[in-house]
Amino acid sequence: MKKIKLFADGLKLDEIDQDFGIEIDGYTFNPSIFKNHGVKDYLNHCKTILEKCSNKPISFEVFADDEENMIKQANILKSLGENIYIKVPITFTNGDYTTKVLHQLVNTNTKLNVTAIFTKEQIQKIIPILKDTNSILSVFAGRIFDCGLDAFKIMKEISLDVKKNSGCETLWASPRMPYDYIAAINSGTDIITMQGAQIKKLSLFGKDPKDYSLETVKQFFNDAKASGFKI
Repeated sequence: MKKIKLFADGLKLDEIDQDFGIEIDGYTFNPSIFKNHGVKDYLNHCKTILEKCSNKPISFEVFADDEENMIKQANILKSLGENIYIKVPITFTNGDYTTKVLHQLVNTNTKLNVTAIFTKEQIQKIIPILKDTNSILSVFAGRIFDCGLDAFKIMKEISLDVKKNSGCETLWASPRMPYDYIAAINSGTDIITMQGAQIKKLSLFGKDPKDYSLETVKQFFNDAKASGFKI
């Protein structure tokens, strides 16, 4: 199978040290994940994560909604370590592009991960700014599928365009199932980020479907028996 970089997305602190049975090449986080984990101090939590995985790329996201404070947050997060990538949303909440922020951060050699990308048009808007960098472009393939669109086709077109016109890497974000790992490889995407539960299921690749079918039947039977169900 062709190699793709595998990032772990939104791991809890006690998951970072787990052996997933496959090499983890980097980590991604966002404010919503921190909120769901009950994090109260954003910056200190970032520092704690960094203590556990200081030798691989880590993407931390800014959450300000204006240029000045977004750049301020980026500089603070950037100072935490050489392996930090700053996640910058493709737009502000009013829909305006964050291109001026990207310009300024590129000029200070900030490692960037532009996030919440959904369209080829958005890619074309930022490539001129990032073409000479090794920025990560996070395209939310799973959510594109949610819209009823062919995310595989879109990812393949985006990956070709990015490789042709820049030194950036594409990232398949918001995967919905383990098979997205294979789809990402076949689309030419450079990186996929997956949650811990999805990564664990990658170990099932190559399993005999007949064996899996029998295990499933036995699971239903045993669960019904253990519950004492009667009809």
